[in-house]
Amino acid sequence: MDLLGFVIAIVKALIVLVLMLSTIPILVWSERKLSAWMQDRVGPNRVGPAGLLQPLADVVKFLFKEEVMPQGAEKWLFVAAPVLTLVPALLAFAAIPIGDPIHLFGREVTLQLANVNVGILFVFAVGSLGAYGIVFGAWASNNKFSLLGGLRAAAQLVSYEVSLGLSIVGVLMLTGSLRLGDVVDAQAGTFFGFVPRWNLFAQPIGFLIFTVAAFAETNRAPFDLAEAEQELVAGYHTEYSSMKFALFFMAEYAHMITVSALLTCLFLGGWKVPGLEHIGLGPFLFGVVQTLAFAMKAGFVLFFFQWVRWTLPRFRYDQLMTLGWKVFFPLGVANVMLTGVLLLGSR
Repeated sequence: MDLLGFVIAIVKALIVLVLMLSTIPILVWSERKLSAWMQDRVGPNRVGPAGLLQPLADVVKFLFKEEVMPQGAEKWLFVAAPVLTLVPALLAFAAIPIGDPIHLFGREVTLQLANVNVGILFVFAVGSLGAYGIVFGAWASNNKFSLLGGLRAAAQLVSYEVSLGLSIVGVLMLTGSLRLGDVVDAQAGTFFGFVPRWNLFAQPIGFLIFTVAAFAETNRAPFDLAEAEQELVAGYHTEYSSMKFALFFMAEYAHMITVSALLTCLFLGGWKVPGLEHIGLGPFLFGVVQTLAFAMKAGFVLFFFQWVRWTLPRFRYDQLMTLGWKVFFPLGVANVMLTGVLLLGSR
């Protein structure tokens, strides 16, 4: 890689990092506002207009709160666990494209950090590492409630990782590639002239399994059994305070952003908008509209995450496992077999 290529890669990495870290406080504010609206409350309304500066006030509060470490805790793992949870969520986004390549300084620049030919495997492999931070933090806390939360998180991850993987096999069979850019390109155009050629319509069972498994993977309600305040105080982060707790908090929302972007690429056509190429936009404006389309789709998925949290009650743990192994696992296998039969029949 020459100097210019290296500079472009660094700039892209900084832009993605800043955007993700800037989106997290926006999500925190929007979730608090949404929950207040659904419960007929006002929500944040004191710090800044409409409470927009409330996340900034929360950051200042976390920075100045006392750092507490429980007696008997495993110091190094206790300190490292929040970082081990946040970093994989940020790193997994590297292989997710957000638009078609653009021409800049006489070269083609991809709108993703790592254009690898096994992009989907990279996202899955790196994203699943976040569970290690949860388990390490739970064990290192020397607290029985934290340990139970960590064990639940590990079992939940193993159970739903299988279904999550099966849900995308049908998509990969239709695309014939593990590169996320190819998956998005395969969804260009329409069915019957008016239905977008999204995998949401070509793989509805896979979409359903992926969406539900994504809630379990990110420990979001109604699958937040690793926290379960009514049973486990606060679960795996019971003993955490100050910025260590804030890092766990940020990791949850970073995982949500990554999963939402991944779902957009796999099932919602990514940045593709049917008919956009016929409008006659210039190359720059065309790229801007595509990127905005991707952001709007991912934003809708994030809204859905928040909507479900404040709508559905938490599952019991036995219901969680039953759903994963007795419903989604066989349904995922059946979807793969059905896709294979349909592909053979279409030849």
